[in-house]
This record gives sequence, C-alpha cells and structure tokens, in this order.
Amino acid sequence: MARLPALTGAGSAWRPPSLKALKWFWVVVLLAFGGGGAALGILGPPVKLAPGTGATQAAIPAPDAPMGAPVPAEQAATGSGAPAVAPGMAASPSATPAPAVAAAPAAGGAAEATLTTVLPAPAAAGPAAVAAGPGTAAPVLPAANTERAIPRAEPAMLEAGAYGPLPRIGADGRTPMRVYARPADRTDLRPRVGLVLGGLGMNAALTDEAIRRLPPTVTLAFSPYATQVALLLDRARGRGMELLVALPLEPTGYPLNSPGDRALLTGISAAENGDRLDWALSRFTGYVGAVGALGPMRGERYAALGDRLGSLQETLQRRGLLYVDPRPGATTPARAWGATVDVVVDDPPNRQRIDQKLGALEGIARERGSALGYAGEATPVLLDRLAAWAGSLESRGSVLVPVSALIRRPDATADRR
Repeated sequence: MARLPALTGAGSAWRPPSLKALKWFWVVVLLAFGGGGAALGILGPPVKLAPGTGATQAAIPAPDAPMGAPVPAEQAATGSGAPAVAPGMAASPSATPAPAVAAAPAAGGAAEATLTTVLPAPAAAGPAAVAAGPGTAAPVLPAANTERAIPRAEPAMLEAGAYGPLPRIGADGRTPMRVYARPADRTDLRPRVGLVLGGLGMNAALTDEAIRRLPPTVTLAFSPYATQVALLLDRARGRGMELLVALPLEPTGYPLNSPGDRALLTGISAAENGDRLDWALSRFTGYVGAVGALGPMRGERYAALGDRLGSLQETLQRRGLLYVDPRPGATTPARAWGATVDVVVDDPPNRQRIDQKLGALEGIARERGSALGYAGEATPVLLDRLAAWAGSLESRGSVLVPVSALIRRPDATADRR
C-alpha cells in the first residue's frame, strides 16, 4: 500500500489523534449536552403569554435593569407575566402558584387562550375544615356571619299617608320599635352605653363609611331631606343597625340656624306642624322611632313648648315609635317610649373633646348603669374616634347597646295639657 505523502510545515509528518484524546473529547461533548438539559429542566418551559391581554414577563427584569431588580408594582398587583404550569406537569415545590387569569374574549366572541394555572380546590361547603395534604396549609374558611339583619318594613305595619307610607301598630299589636329593633341581651349586667349618630343620608360617602366602620350596635339617624338612600338603608339593616328618622325641630338661633322648609316651628299652627311631621315620617320606612334633632340642631326652642313636644310624642306613641330627646338634662319623654341623651359627644367636634366626651359617657354608664350619647354630624374625625372608642369599650368593662335597649315606659300620669 502506498504511503500518504508527509504534510509539509514545521518539518514533521501528520499523526492521527490518540485514543486517549478521542475519549476526553467525547466526555466533554456529553457533559456539555447533559448540563444544558439539566439547566432547561430547572428553568422549565418558556412563558406562554395570553394573546391580547397585554401581559408582560414581569418575573424577568427589563434588559436595562440590574439583576434582581424588583417586579413593577402594577404588574405584581395584577399577576401578569406569571409563569404558566403546563397541564399534567408537576409544579416545582419551591414555585409560587400563579394567580388565575380570566379569559379575555376575542373578536367574534371566542375566548382567547390564557395562562394555564394551578388553582387551589374550592373549600367544601359547611363549617367543617377541608383536610389538607402533606406539607400544605389548611384553607382558611370565612368567619360565620354573626350580624343579624333587621327586616324591611312590613306592609301590615304601614298605612297610606299624604306624602307616602306611614308606620303604624300592626293589627296583631306588633310595633315598629320592636319589630325593627336589634336584639339585646337584657341579662348582661355590665354598664350599658348607647350611641345615636345623626346627620346621615345627605353625604352618601360618609354615611356608607359610618355603616361599614361602626359596630352594628350604633343607632343611625337619617335626615328626612336625604334622597336616594334606599341602598344605604338596606346596608344598615343588613348589618343589624337600628334606624331613626331625624326630626327638623326649631332650634336655638332660628332662623339663622334653619332646619329647612319642612321644620316644625313654634310660630305655625298645630295642624301645620302635624302635616310636617307626617311628611318627615313618610320619607323612608323600617325605623324604630325618631330623634328630635337634625344634625347639630337639637330643636331646643320647639321642645321648650311642652304642649307642642307632648303632642309630637303622642303621635309617635300611637304609631308604635320611640322618641329620643337630644337635649342633655331634659326629662325622660313623658308621652312616648323613649330616652334622653346624656352627652352630646361632638360638641365641639374636635378630636380631643370627642375623646373627653366619650370618656364622660362611659363614666355616667358606670355610675347609673346606662347612658346614651348623641353625635350630630358624621365627619372623618368623628368616625375615627368612634370606631377606636367602640373597639375597646368592652375591654373597659362596658357594653355598647342599641337605643331600643335603653328606652323607658311613658309616664301615664304626665300632664296632658
């Protein structure tokens, strides 16, 4: 066999690679392929984005961002760009489950593809906890709803009036002040504190905040001038909060302090005042009674006329309603089931004085066994102070109760002038 000619260059002939060199070459190649496959296994499949959703790979920093840069807040809040877990593939134990992404409808009504995510199984109905698998936390079930809703007005306890339905005692003897009252534990011997919050309905946002933030044992007084309050009233009833209608009575300083064009006044006839009272009582339904105040105006001049105030109380009594007198120091209502306020907690309406008045209200309750407070105007400061105070009241040995738990029987021997 002929020899291959020797390669020129460097003055030496070419030699085939040795077996040892070939062995190490293939070892390097196999390690390279094996390492790449392992890296892909760790990183997982590429992220599949939902077309048309505008999602971005929030988990991967932008090209100009340093490694370890935080995910933008708006993307973290929406969960966009979370890596998907393919159906049938086990998720990595250290991976955080991606939030669900709703399917976005495409043009023509068809739903577009979305991220495939692993969602927790829904909790089983009923109070029993769902058994958790090894290494997983038991699901947190919602707390039981302890709030007892107050029913809407019953047709059998309404009658037609000139301005709308008026409350009345039912044919079976049931009264609005009992049917629409929040139940209270009469056997509780702790000092009882009641609170009426007025000035509601005119500012929907503040009224809604009061309903959400305050305990359901707070009684709410709505202005008869408020409109479109049906939803707010239903929310309050749903939380079990008692309702009052605020009566616009002539206050001190009238006419500079004006309770509106439907106010009950000392200078008009009894018949006209009766008509205006019917108007106020027909503004909404499902309340336990009335308070003789419209916000911070507490009807002092009207109430100073005993015959006018007595006639108002008698009308409420005939309709099965209670009456709250907002004047501290006034006598207990004589011609209607009711109570008199001991402290006006937001006069003046600053933080320090509100806290002082609430402390005084507690002191009266400890001394006498019960006390009733009134706040005339819902404000952010007032709601903050009331929520903080009410949240810690029981830790100081007292209990907050609805106003219906504090009313007294009318004096049957009262002067009927």
